[in-house]
Amino acid sequence: MNRNPFRAIALSAALTLAGLAGVAGPSAAATMKLASATINDVQHEWQKVFAEKLNGKVGDAVTVEIFPASQLGPIPRMSEGVLLGTIEAFTTPTSFMTNVDPRFQAFDVPGLFKSPDDVAAAIHDPNFRDYLETMFLNKGLRVVGAIYNSPTVVFTKEPVDSLDQFKGLKIRTFASPMQVKPMEQLGATPLPLALSEVVPALQSGGLDGLLVGMPILTAFKFYDVGKHITDLRFAEIVSVTVVNEDWFQSQPEDVQAAILEAGREAELAVFDWGVGNVERTYGIWGDNGGQVNRLSDAEQAEMEADFATLAAELVAADPEVKAEYDRLKALVDAANN
Repeated sequence: MNRNPFRAIALSAALTLAGLAGVAGPSAAATMKLASATINDVQHEWQKVFAEKLNGKVGDAVTVEIFPASQLGPIPRMSEGVLLGTIEAFTTPTSFMTNVDPRFQAFDVPGLFKSPDDVAAAIHDPNFRDYLETMFLNKGLRVVGAIYNSPTVVFTKEPVDSLDQFKGLKIRTFASPMQVKPMEQLGATPLPLALSEVVPALQSGGLDGLLVGMPILTAFKFYDVGKHITDLRFAEIVSVTVVNEDWFQSQPEDVQAAILEAGREAELAVFDWGVGNVERTYGIWGDNGGQVNRLSDAEQAEMEADFATLAAELVAADPEVKAEYDRLKALVDAANN
């Protein structure tokens, strides 16, 4: 894959705030690096909107630099970076933070969120959002953004439209057990890999496909590698932006408040953009020869029932995960009643 366009876009994005605020002088108090593995998706959009809003509140007190497309390393390195403070903030699906804190699994439970509105009902509930912000402070992380990302689909090099066809396939998954275990239940071999490692593995035959959010497939032009997705939609992906708490506490109180306000304003501002982007990516996929495969109604129902049983077992195995799942489910149920 030619990565030069990604580097160019990343450099342009990193200079977004400087272009908005003018040339920052030596008096700039802080630099905030925002990292992610993706580009031209809702995570990237949140980062750009956040930078604009923060600049409007604090000017050059904070210089925001945006590094999409794994410019600061593969996902595990970015996760380590925000924990260590070498990266101030990291935007990622919750699934890739489960090794930091298993409670992140609660967002990934199959069947919990069935639509973008279900996600919004939970993560944008004012009381839950207050709770979410400080939920992981014991790990040195503060949540400053919560974002609806996309539904889960499975990209494959060969067409898959039945449950039996998953058996024996090597499928890249997110790191969460809530996605690893469902793939095992289908008879596939799950391989948690960073996004930056996926294309070489597909090209070498080390992978047959990947579990992924639909917008990633078009942003990284996966239609040049293969043409098929199976639209399982058994979960909706939630992304969060976590900031290193030590860095956050080192900022003046007015800057801290501005970061929190900008994060919440940005996540609400990009919700509709993200929902629309999912639909746009289906169109782009088709325009580039991509095919969308689906299970029969009977097999979809069978898969969802099996996943629900599996999810209940996984949730029950960890009281902390169960407590967070119950909290989220109550918000979803209340919004749908």
